[in-house]
Amino acid sequence: MNSDVKLLKNNTAQVGIGTLIIFIAMVLIAAVAASVLIQTSGVLQQQAQSTGKQATQEVSSNLIVKSIEGVRAKNSSTVMSSDISLLKVKVGLNVGSSPVDLNQLIITLSDGSNTNDLLYGNNDKTYGNSMANFSSSASASANLGKLLTGTQASPGDNAKYFFTVQKIRDEDLSFSQANPIMNTGDLVTMYISVVSDTDLSYTTISGVSTSGDQKDSNLDIAPRASVSIVMTPEAGAMTIAEFITPSSYGTRETIQLYP
Repeated sequence: MNSDVKLLKNNTAQVGIGTLIIFIAMVLIAAVAASVLIQTSGVLQQQAQSTGKQATQEVSSNLIVKSIEGVRAKNSSTVMSSDISLLKVKVGLNVGSSPVDLNQLIITLSDGSNTNDLLYGNNDKTYGNSMANFSSSASASANLGKLLTGTQASPGDNAKYFFTVQKIRDEDLSFSQANPIMNTGDLVTMYISVVSDTDLSYTTISGVSTSGDQKDSNLDIAPRASVSIVMTPEAGAMTIAEFITPSSYGTRETIQLYP
């Protein structure tokens, strides 16, 4: 018997292979896209955390000026300068504030006519030298004496470029003359020289013997003077204290100026 053999052509397999190729390509594209998205989201997350931390620090970290006293230079209990020779600025930190490094603090002080930008005595970065004769192992009163009388070739008289600090309260012992770090609850007094050219003959300022060697700060805090103090920390908001000195200092050696 004769039989006919017929060969059937089936193209279904070719269609399946094409679909498989397209599927594999889509999987690869999706994998690459997912990898890019994961990497990008990771970078964005790190940037968001860093930005959030910096924003929180900027908002919460700031100094609070508790009070400002002015001290007049004198030769005796009755012979005193007609101007303020030293500012004693009592400063604390806001509630919840991050630690503040006073070594990076800039104090801008203006008497209405002249302005001084002051750094902490141990800072040698901005002006190229730290305060002349500053000692990180010395007492705050000793460094105050050097602030009032010290000078060097660069940047010049200490009184025009630096301030010093004395701690009042420091429960965690984080504050020292070498590393003036303030934490929440700490309280310090910042000493700012405002010796005028009329104060150079007096021998004592705030209990510190200067023997008439104090240097002119280029500032003049006379009665009725308009004074502005701006404190700019490394991170955080600026602190501003403005006041007008009394119309007369009378016979007082120490005068309450702010608040």
